Amino acid sequence: MTVETFPLGGRRSVRRLGLGTAQLTGPGYWGPRGDPSDARAVLRRAVERGVTLIDTADNYGPGLAEELIAEALRPYPDDLVIAAKGGVVRTSDSAWHIEGRPERLREMCEAGLRRPRTETIGLYQLHRLDPEVPMAEQLGALDELRQAGKIEHIGLDSVGAGQVEQALGLTTIASVQNRFNLLDRESQAVLALCEAHSLAFLPWFPLANGALTGDAAAAIGRIADRHGATRGQIALAWLLHRSPALCPTPGTGSLRHLDENLDAVRVRLSEEELTELEGLETS
Repeated sequence: MTVETFPLGGRRSVRRLGLGTAQLTGPGYWGPRGDPSDARAVLRRAVERGVTLIDTADNYGPGLAEELIAEALRPYPDDLVIAAKGGVVRTSDSAWHIEGRPERLREMCEAGLRRPRTETIGLYQLHRLDPEVPMAEQLGALDELRQAGKIEHIGLDSVGAGQVEQALGLTTIASVQNRFNLLDRESQAVLALCEAHSLAFLPWFPLANGALTGDAAAAIGRIADRHGATRGQIALAWLLHRSPALCPTPGTGSLRHLDENLDAVRVRLSEEELTELEGLETS
Protein backbone atom coordinates (compact mmCIF):
# COMPACT_ATOMS: atom_id res chain seq x y z
CA MET A 1 0.00 0.00 0.00
CA THR A 2 1.32 3.46 -0.89
CA VAL A 3 1.87 6.17 1.71
CA GLU A 4 -0.21 9.25 0.88
CA THR A 5 1.91 11.89 2.64
CA PHE A 6 5.54 13.00 2.79
CA PRO A 7 7.28 14.87 5.66
CA LEU A 8 8.73 17.82 3.74
CA GLY A 9 11.93 18.90 5.42
CA GLY A 10 11.28 16.23 8.01
CA ARG A 11 8.46 18.30 9.50
CA ARG A 12 5.62 19.51 7.29
CA SER A 13 3.45 16.66 6.07
CA VAL A 14 2.15 17.19 2.52
CA ARG A 15 -0.09 15.03 0.38
CA ARG A 16 2.17 13.35 -2.16
CA LEU A 17 -0.12 14.04 -5.12
CA GLY A 18 -0.22 17.78 -5.66
CA LEU A 19 -0.93 20.33 -8.38
CA GLY A 20 1.38 22.12 -10.80
CA THR A 21 0.40 25.57 -12.07
CA ALA A 22 2.27 25.92 -15.37
CA GLN A 23 -0.82 24.83 -17.31
CA LEU A 24 -2.83 27.67 -15.78
CA THR A 25 -0.91 30.02 -18.09
CA GLY A 26 -0.79 30.30 -21.88
CA PRO A 27 1.30 28.47 -24.47
CA GLY A 28 4.98 28.50 -23.58
CA TYR A 29 3.91 29.40 -20.01
CA TRP A 30 3.40 32.94 -21.33
CA GLY A 31 0.41 35.16 -20.65
CA PRO A 32 -3.06 34.06 -19.58
CA ARG A 33 -4.85 30.90 -20.59
CA GLY A 34 -8.51 31.53 -21.29
CA ASP A 35 -10.78 32.88 -18.56
CA PRO A 36 -8.82 33.38 -15.31
CA SER A 37 -11.91 32.29 -13.38
CA ASP A 38 -11.33 28.78 -14.76
CA ALA A 39 -7.80 28.74 -13.35
CA ARG A 40 -9.04 29.95 -9.98
CA ALA A 41 -11.68 27.22 -9.99
CA VAL A 42 -9.02 24.56 -10.58
CA LEU A 43 -6.93 25.85 -7.68
CA ARG A 44 -9.93 25.92 -5.34
CA ARG A 45 -11.07 22.43 -6.34
CA ALA A 46 -7.57 21.06 -5.75
CA VAL A 47 -7.52 22.37 -2.19
CA GLU A 48 -11.08 21.19 -1.59
CA ARG A 49 -9.93 17.72 -2.60
CA GLY A 50 -7.11 17.72 -0.10
CA VAL A 51 -4.12 18.94 -2.13
CA THR A 52 -1.55 20.50 0.20
CA LEU A 53 1.37 20.94 -2.25
CA ILE A 54 1.06 23.44 -5.11
CA ASP A 55 4.07 23.86 -7.38
CA THR A 56 4.58 27.17 -9.16
CA ALA A 57 7.33 29.46 -10.47
CA ASP A 58 7.88 33.15 -10.97
CA ASN A 59 8.31 32.65 -14.73
CA TYR A 60 4.90 31.00 -15.23
CA GLY A 61 3.14 33.92 -16.84
CA PRO A 62 5.57 35.46 -15.83
CA GLY A 63 4.17 36.08 -12.36
CA LEU A 64 0.65 35.19 -13.42
CA ALA A 65 0.44 31.76 -11.77
CA GLU A 66 1.50 33.17 -8.40
CA GLU A 67 -1.10 35.93 -8.67
CA LEU A 68 -3.82 33.40 -9.51
CA ILE A 69 -2.89 31.39 -6.42
CA ALA A 70 -3.40 34.46 -4.23
CA GLU A 71 -6.70 35.37 -5.90
CA ALA A 72 -8.07 31.85 -5.52
CA LEU A 73 -6.75 30.67 -2.18
CA ARG A 74 -6.08 33.50 0.26
CA PRO A 75 -6.34 33.25 3.19
CA TYR A 76 -4.25 30.12 2.79
CA PRO A 77 -5.04 26.93 4.71
CA ASP A 78 -2.49 26.24 7.43
CA ASP A 79 -1.42 22.95 5.83
CA LEU A 80 -0.88 24.34 2.31
CA VAL A 81 2.70 24.47 0.99
CA ILE A 82 3.34 26.67 -2.03
CA ALA A 83 6.49 25.45 -3.77
CA ALA A 84 7.80 28.47 -5.68
CA LYS A 85 10.86 28.79 -7.92
CA GLY A 86 13.33 31.51 -8.84
CA GLY A 87 16.53 31.78 -10.82
CA VAL A 88 15.19 31.83 -14.39
CA VAL A 89 14.19 35.02 -16.21
CA ARG A 90 11.71 34.81 -19.10
CA THR A 91 11.61 37.47 -21.82
CA SER A 92 9.17 35.78 -24.23
CA ASP A 93 7.30 32.50 -24.68
CA SER A 94 10.48 30.94 -26.07
CA ALA A 95 13.33 32.95 -24.54
CA TRP A 96 14.76 32.66 -21.05
CA HIS A 97 18.06 32.80 -19.24
CA ILE A 98 19.46 31.62 -15.93
CA GLU A 99 20.14 34.24 -13.27
CA GLY A 100 21.76 33.02 -10.06
CA ARG A 101 23.57 36.06 -8.72
CA PRO A 102 22.75 36.41 -5.01
CA GLU A 103 21.32 39.92 -5.37
CA ARG A 104 19.00 38.79 -8.16
CA LEU A 105 17.87 35.71 -6.21
CA ARG A 106 17.00 37.96 -3.28
CA GLU A 107 15.03 40.27 -5.59
CA MET A 108 13.17 37.31 -7.11
CA CYS A 109 12.29 35.93 -3.70
CA GLU A 110 10.93 39.28 -2.54
CA ALA A 111 8.76 39.44 -5.67
CA GLY A 112 7.73 35.85 -4.99
CA LEU A 113 6.43 36.95 -1.61
CA ARG A 114 4.51 39.95 -2.99
CA ARG A 115 2.63 38.19 -5.80
CA PRO A 116 1.07 35.39 -3.76
CA ARG A 117 0.83 37.83 -0.84
CA THR A 118 2.49 35.69 1.79
CA GLU A 119 5.08 36.37 4.48
CA THR A 120 6.92 33.07 4.02
CA ILE A 121 7.36 30.76 1.02
CA GLY A 122 6.99 27.16 2.16
CA LEU A 123 9.45 25.74 -0.39
CA TYR A 124 11.68 27.93 -2.55
CA GLN A 125 13.38 26.03 -5.36
CA LEU A 126 16.42 27.18 -7.32
CA HIS A 127 14.93 26.75 -10.78
CA ARG A 128 18.32 26.21 -12.39
CA LEU A 129 21.86 26.35 -11.05
CA ASP A 130 23.73 29.21 -12.68
CA PRO A 131 27.01 27.84 -14.09
CA GLU A 132 28.52 31.33 -13.90
CA VAL A 133 27.99 31.67 -10.14
CA PRO A 134 29.49 29.36 -7.49
CA MET A 135 26.88 27.04 -6.00
CA ALA A 136 27.89 28.17 -2.52
CA GLU A 137 26.91 31.76 -3.38
CA GLN A 138 23.56 30.77 -4.85
CA LEU A 139 22.60 28.50 -1.95
CA GLY A 140 24.11 30.98 0.50
CA ALA A 141 21.64 33.62 -0.69
CA LEU A 142 18.75 31.21 -0.19
CA ASP A 143 20.08 30.22 3.22
CA GLU A 144 20.13 33.88 4.26
CA LEU A 145 16.51 34.22 3.10
CA ARG A 146 15.59 31.15 5.13
CA GLN A 147 17.30 32.51 8.23
CA ALA A 148 15.39 35.77 7.72
CA GLY A 149 12.11 33.83 7.68
CA LYS A 150 11.37 34.62 4.03
CA ILE A 151 11.44 30.93 3.02
CA GLU A 152 10.95 27.78 5.06
CA HIS A 153 12.67 25.13 2.92
CA ILE A 154 15.16 25.14 0.01
CA GLY A 155 14.80 22.94 -3.07
CA LEU A 156 16.75 22.30 -6.28
CA ASP A 157 15.51 21.86 -9.85
CA SER A 158 17.12 19.98 -12.76
CA VAL A 159 20.27 18.77 -11.05
CA GLY A 160 22.53 15.73 -11.25
CA ALA A 161 23.44 13.39 -8.41
CA GLY A 162 26.84 15.04 -7.93
CA GLN A 163 25.23 18.47 -7.63
CA VAL A 164 22.77 17.17 -5.05
CA GLU A 165 25.62 15.75 -2.99
CA GLN A 166 27.53 19.04 -3.28
CA ALA A 167 24.47 21.04 -2.23
CA LEU A 168 23.89 18.79 0.79
CA GLY A 169 27.42 19.64 1.90
CA LEU A 170 26.60 23.34 1.78
CA THR A 171 23.16 23.64 3.38
CA THR A 172 19.96 21.81 4.27
CA ILE A 173 17.93 20.77 1.22
CA ALA A 174 14.31 19.61 1.40
CA SER A 175 13.54 18.66 -2.20
CA VAL A 176 14.68 18.05 -5.74
CA GLN A 177 12.60 18.55 -8.88
CA ASN A 178 13.80 16.64 -11.96
CA ARG A 179 12.11 15.11 -14.97
CA PHE A 180 10.98 11.59 -14.11
CA ASN A 181 8.10 9.46 -15.37
CA LEU A 182 7.28 6.00 -16.67
CA LEU A 183 9.15 6.60 -19.91
CA ASP A 184 12.03 8.76 -18.65
CA ARG A 185 14.03 7.53 -15.66
CA GLU A 186 17.39 9.18 -16.24
CA SER A 187 17.23 10.68 -12.75
CA GLN A 188 17.10 7.34 -10.91
CA ALA A 189 20.43 8.09 -9.20
CA VAL A 190 19.01 11.39 -7.97
CA LEU A 191 15.89 9.61 -6.73
CA ALA A 192 18.07 7.17 -4.79
CA LEU A 193 19.83 10.12 -3.13
CA CYS A 194 16.48 11.65 -2.23
CA GLU A 195 15.41 8.40 -0.62
CA ALA A 196 18.68 8.13 1.31
CA HIS A 197 18.49 11.72 2.60
CA SER A 198 14.70 11.95 3.10
CA LEU A 199 14.29 14.58 0.37
CA ALA A 200 11.07 14.99 -1.57
CA PHE A 201 11.44 14.32 -5.30
CA LEU A 202 8.95 16.36 -7.34
CA PRO A 203 8.95 14.77 -10.81
CA TRP A 204 8.21 17.21 -13.59
CA PHE A 205 6.40 16.00 -16.69
CA PRO A 206 4.98 13.14 -14.54
CA LEU A 207 2.68 12.25 -17.44
CA ALA A 208 5.56 12.38 -19.95
CA ASN A 209 4.11 15.64 -21.27
CA GLY A 210 1.32 13.66 -22.95
CA ALA A 211 3.75 11.27 -24.67
CA LEU A 212 2.36 7.99 -23.27
CA THR A 213 2.07 6.58 -26.78
CA GLY A 214 3.39 3.69 -28.89
CA ASP A 215 4.14 0.21 -27.54
CA ALA A 216 4.50 1.49 -24.00
CA ALA A 217 1.07 3.10 -24.20
CA ALA A 218 -0.44 -0.24 -25.25
CA ALA A 219 0.93 -1.94 -22.14
CA ILE A 220 -0.20 0.92 -19.94
CA GLY A 221 -3.59 0.80 -21.63
CA ARG A 222 -4.06 -2.89 -20.82
CA ILE A 223 -3.38 -2.22 -17.15
CA ALA A 224 -5.64 0.82 -17.21
CA ASP A 225 -8.49 -1.25 -18.64
CA ARG A 226 -8.18 -3.74 -15.79
CA HIS A 227 -8.63 -0.93 -13.27
CA GLY A 228 -11.23 1.06 -15.18
CA ALA A 229 -8.67 3.87 -15.20
CA THR A 230 -6.98 6.11 -17.73
CA ARG A 231 -3.37 5.76 -18.90
CA GLY A 232 -2.54 8.96 -17.10
CA GLN A 233 -3.90 7.59 -13.84
CA ILE A 234 -1.74 4.49 -14.23
CA ALA A 235 1.34 6.65 -14.87
CA LEU A 236 0.65 8.65 -11.71
CA ALA A 237 -0.17 5.54 -9.68
CA TRP A 238 3.15 4.03 -10.79
CA LEU A 239 5.00 7.08 -9.46
CA LEU A 240 3.19 6.83 -6.13
CA HIS A 241 4.07 3.13 -5.90
CA ARG A 242 7.62 3.53 -7.24
CA SER A 243 9.05 5.43 -4.27
CA PRO A 244 7.66 7.09 -1.12
CA ALA A 245 9.88 10.09 -1.96
CA LEU A 246 8.08 10.83 -5.24
CA CYS A 247 5.58 13.70 -4.96
CA PRO A 248 4.12 14.32 -8.44
CA THR A 249 2.42 17.65 -9.12
CA PRO A 250 0.70 17.19 -12.50
CA GLY A 251 -0.55 20.41 -14.03
CA THR A 252 -3.86 21.09 -15.71
CA GLY A 253 -6.23 23.92 -16.48
CA SER A 254 -9.26 21.60 -16.56
CA LEU A 255 -11.49 20.64 -13.63
CA ARG A 256 -12.26 17.30 -15.26
CA HIS A 257 -8.59 16.50 -15.78
CA LEU A 258 -7.76 17.65 -12.24
CA ASP A 259 -10.29 15.22 -10.79
CA GLU A 260 -8.97 12.47 -13.03
CA ASN A 261 -5.41 13.09 -11.86
CA LEU A 262 -6.31 13.20 -8.18
CA ASP A 263 -8.33 9.99 -8.48
CA ALA A 264 -5.08 8.19 -9.35
CA VAL A 265 -4.51 7.71 -5.60
CA ARG A 266 -7.31 5.13 -5.67
CA VAL A 267 -5.47 2.87 -8.12
CA ARG A 268 -3.72 -0.03 -6.38
CA LEU A 269 -1.27 -1.71 -8.72
CA SER A 270 -0.37 -5.36 -8.19
CA GLU A 271 3.21 -6.59 -7.94
CA GLU A 272 2.84 -8.17 -11.38
CA GLU A 273 1.63 -4.88 -12.86
CA LEU A 274 4.45 -2.95 -11.21
CA THR A 275 6.96 -5.41 -12.64
CA GLU A 276 5.44 -5.03 -16.11
CA LEU A 277 5.54 -1.23 -15.90
CA GLU A 278 9.06 -1.24 -14.51
CA GLY A 279 10.16 -3.22 -17.57
CA LEU A 280 8.85 -0.76 -20.14
CA GLU A 281 11.43 0.61 -22.53
CA THR A 282 12.42 4.11 -21.47
CA SER A 283 14.21 7.01 -23.18
